[in-house]
This record gives sequence, structure tokens and C-alpha cells, in this order.
Amino acid sequence: MDDIYLLGDFLRERREAAPPRQVGPPDSASRREPGLSREEVAMLAGVSADFYTRLEEGRERDPSGRVLDALVRVLALGPDASRYLYELARRRPIRRGGTTETAGPGLVTLIRSWPATPALVCGRFLDVLAMNRPGDVLYDGMDYRDNLLRMVFLDPAARSFYLDWERLARARVASLHLVAAADPEHPHLTELVGELSLKSAEFRKLWARRDADDLTCTPQGVRHAMVGELDVTGATYDVGHASGQRLLLLQAEPGSPSEESLTFLTGLDAG
Repeated sequence: MDDIYLLGDFLRERREAAPPRQVGPPDSASRREPGLSREEVAMLAGVSADFYTRLEEGRERDPSGRVLDALVRVLALGPDASRYLYELARRRPIRRGGTTETAGPGLVTLIRSWPATPALVCGRFLDVLAMNRPGDVLYDGMDYRDNLLRMVFLDPAARSFYLDWERLARARVASLHLVAAADPEHPHLTELVGELSLKSAEFRKLWARRDADDLTCTPQGVRHAMVGELDVTGATYDVGHASGQRLLLLQAEPGSPSEESLTFLTGLDAG
């Protein structure tokens, strides 16, 4: 039998064996088939339902390495099953891994010199590459501080920490869509979107909207356990020497109660 038909049979068998809890707590009584539906697999893998259907039916003969890599993740394939999938498709897997971006030492020294202005250097996929002491104090208590998207969508404290969680969540996803358009097959992007899609229904809905905006100034009111609500605005600036990197400053209105609270908060940590 042609390998492309074996590929379709293999995908269908593994899809039917995949746990449906990956896409949230469905009503089991409403499901007409075991495992995941074709539409669910397509959504989680970041491809169209029509494309995935053609794969299962043997009408698509050239799935990319990125697509196969995503299917390995969505279908939770082990090493042997993964090798078999790539063998059927005659492709090698994409080597996955975290970002290799680093913040420039001069920029890190600069933000560390600011005594009361929270500042972060972020990579193009919103990985936090560097954070100064005021930023560390502001985000104290957050479990996810390695990536701004993980912080918003996966951190249990995010909804109480951000005063307007919905607005900030939309802004974060729109920002990721903007940079993803330039390199949609980057393995770190695929890994990040896959993780967020599996773990957050809210992210899946926003990602499907495909909003793309360059949001250089976004209100980010927060509620800190020590000083209460802070009215701050996140301003982002391109880092000239590093393509895609951004400097994020969280600033309060000069002379405002929020600025006084922020100064007090960072002063406590310094003491």
C-alpha cells in the first residue's frame, strides 16, 4: 500500500486514541466518535480542517516538517511512533527547543540602573530575556515569568493580578500574530503556540481570530498584594541591535498615587 495511505490510517488511529481532555472538558455524551475530532486535531496543530482531512484521506502528499512536528505533539506520540510517522511522510523531525535569544549586556546594565521603573527585555516571541529589580518586585508571586504569554494565560494569579485581563490578553496574542507572520514555521513559535493551545481555551479562541497589531502602548493596571492597585502603562520600544527584541517599561503617571506606591514597593525591597 502507498505510504501516504498508511500515513492517513496511522493518523486516524492515533487521533481516535488521543484523550479528548486536551481541548477542555467536553460533554462526553455529545461526542459521536472516540478521541479527538479532525477539527480538534487541526486546530491544535495549527492547520486547516480541510488540510488535515486530506492528510487522513491520502489526498495530501507533502505535509511539511512543521506540520508533522505539531502532530507529534497533539497526538502525544512517543519516540517510536514519532519515527514511524516521519518515516511514512519521508521527512525528518524538526529539532525543538527553547529560544537562543539573549539580551545585550549594555541594555541589561541600563535597566538594572533604574531604581523604581519596572523594565523587561523581551524576545520576539515574548520570552523574558532580562528583568530589573523593580520588575522582579512587581511580578513577585507570579509563577510564570519566563514568557509574557505564559504569564497571562497559564499563571493562576494572572486574572486577579491584571485589572483588565481580557484587554491585555488580546494585546499579547495580537502581538504574537504580528511577529509570527514573518516566521510561521519557527520551531520555538510552534512549541509555544502548541503549549498555550493545549492548556488555555482562552488562548485558542484569541489565536483563531488572527488579530495582528503593533501595540506600543498598552494600559496594564495591576493589583499587587503589598500595595493594592497600580495604574501603570506598558510602553514598548524596539531594541535596535537585536531584530525582534523589545524593551518593555511599566510607567505610572508622574506624581500620581500609583507612582508613589511603586516607589514605596521597590524601596521596601531595597531595604
